[in-house]
Amino acid sequence: MSLSGPRLAPHSGGPAKSLVIFCHGYGSNGDDLIGLGQQWTKGLPDTAFVAPNAPEAVPGVPGGYQWFGISQLNPKAMAEGAASAAPVLDAFIDEELAKAALPPSRLALVGFSQGTMLALQVGLRRAQQIAGILGYSGALAAPEKLQSEIRSKPPVQLIHGDADDVLPVAFSVHALETLRRAGVPTGWHISHRVAHSIDQDGLALGGQFLHDALYGV
Repeated sequence: MSLSGPRLAPHSGGPAKSLVIFCHGYGSNGDDLIGLGQQWTKGLPDTAFVAPNAPEAVPGVPGGYQWFGISQLNPKAMAEGAASAAPVLDAFIDEELAKAALPPSRLALVGFSQGTMLALQVGLRRAQQIAGILGYSGALAAPEKLQSEIRSKPPVQLIHGDADDVLPVAFSVHALETLRRAGVPTGWHISHRVAHSIDQDGLALGGQFLHDALYGV
């Protein structure tokens, strides 16, 4: 299954020296997250951005896609869904790196909500370590399996609003604790009075994380 979605070429006008792949949330699409790339592109001038639409259309939501179907925040459903969707994103990553002639070390994944679940599911299980994973308003699926399944430990930055009533901030707290126990270098930021969205502080922090991961601190 081949994914597609909006793209941004490097701001420098030259060939891409690094790549950011966005993973959008449930019921959204690539157009929703490519705007983040437009905010970051000047600070990451040699980076290309791509925001694929997830593989499944959401019934009754025009233009809405999902990485996997889920009607409630059930740990078993989250674990099964993330595992089932992971090969699609994994294959897309391979395709995009090959097209750009870039190694995995020049790739960062950025997820929002369900997309964060996928970014963590895939990014931590790739044998060749990627540059980093930035996760907004998300969760770690199947935390009990991480220790046995983890294959690389790229830096991770989690950002979550404390007023989130869709995926409560406790999901990111649990992810943080699990990742650090597994030896994954993980940063953490709470966006105060922010619901299931990204504020300017979260946007700036995310951009800085990507710059450090892709361009060096």
